[in-house]
Amino acid sequence: MATMFSPSTFFSATTTNTPNTTITSPKPPQTPPPSKSHLSIPPSKPLLTTLTATLTATAATAAILTATPPSLADSTAATTYQVYYGTAASAANYGGYGGNSNKKDSAEYVFDVPDGWKERLVSKVEKGTNGTDSEFYNPKKKSEKEYLTFLSGFRQLAPKDLVLNNLALSDVNLQDLLASADNVTSEEKKDEKGQVYYVYEIDGVAAHSLISVTCAQNKLYAHFVNAPTPEWNRDHDMLKHVHESFKTIGSF
Repeated sequence: MATMFSPSTFFSATTTNTPNTTITSPKPPQTPPPSKSHLSIPPSKPLLTTLTATLTATAATAAILTATPPSLADSTAATTYQVYYGTAASAANYGGYGGNSNKKDSAEYVFDVPDGWKERLVSKVEKGTNGTDSEFYNPKKKSEKEYLTFLSGFRQLAPKDLVLNNLALSDVNLQDLLASADNVTSEEKKDEKGQVYYVYEIDGVAAHSLISVTCAQNKLYAHFVNAPTPEWNRDHDMLKHVHESFKTIGSF
């Protein structure tokens, strides 16, 4: 008898010649699991863009919150002042001899002194020769200063040009400043009580000067504010304030 071959034998995993061998049915083909490399998900560009934008905004906010804002005090620091009471005492009474120990009670004039400026002790010789009564200066630049001179025996002011020239006769620095001046201006002002002040501004190549002159109590008072050009440009407002603060007693 011819042997019949079942088609299933071509799909059997194994075959044996034992009589009791059970023929295993063929298993349906199984699709192998995809490789892990095929399961990777590419990063989402919109997500990364959102995260980057968020981190950038957070960093910018932190920078704004932690940054120190520029201080206005660095460029426009307010200057404070002390009031100086000048007695315009004669050389014979200089240093308190025969005078009142309380300068405020016996003061004949006042002006403001910037905090930090130093007083220079005026000698009796200076007081007797050119009438210097008081002087203050900036210790960082001693040529930036203010001082007052007075002369007795003046009941009223002479013409403006004559007054300035007479002041220069006893002030070498003023002579030099006038000789090198690019511009000199003068004007007459009156305070609320009608007292007359001559105001001079001298603009020199290397220095600047503001001068205020008035007569009171039979004396001529001249208040000077001087500064080299760099200091004048830097401290213009402060120096103008010092200049305008000068008053004789009874007019402030």
